[in-house]
Amino acid sequence: QEQFVESGGGLVEPGGSVRLSCEVSGFAFSTVPMSWVRQAPGKGLEWVSATNSGGDSTTYADSVKGRFTISRDNAKNTLYLQMNRLKPEDTAVYHCRRGWTEYEALYGDVYWGQGTQVTVSS
Repeated sequence: QEQFVESGGGLVEPGGSVRLSCEVSGFAFSTVPMSWVRQAPGKGLEWVSATNSGGDSTTYADSVKGRFTISRDNAKNTLYLQMNRLKPEDTAVYHCRRGWTEYEALYGDVYWGQGTQVTVSS
């Protein structure tokens, strides 16, 4: 069974930084593209970023472009999201997901981790 264990969230001030991690098991991590998605309080799911299987191609939502960096360590089956210059509107629960496109990441897999909460507030 696929498992996603997200970690690294917390309370951070506007303009601050945080690094999220997602440890994956149950499938061949190094062979599939991966994404981060988020859900803000009272809002729907939003795709944030994706990386291809090798980690040498990435894509970002306009809302985070230039501030967030997705990366992966295939030897450790781990996906990362470095979040810089955080804004209050980045407050959300962040999940890692299989997939490259928004549709794949949001709807392509029945398995979800618990997510990690990021709260941006002074």
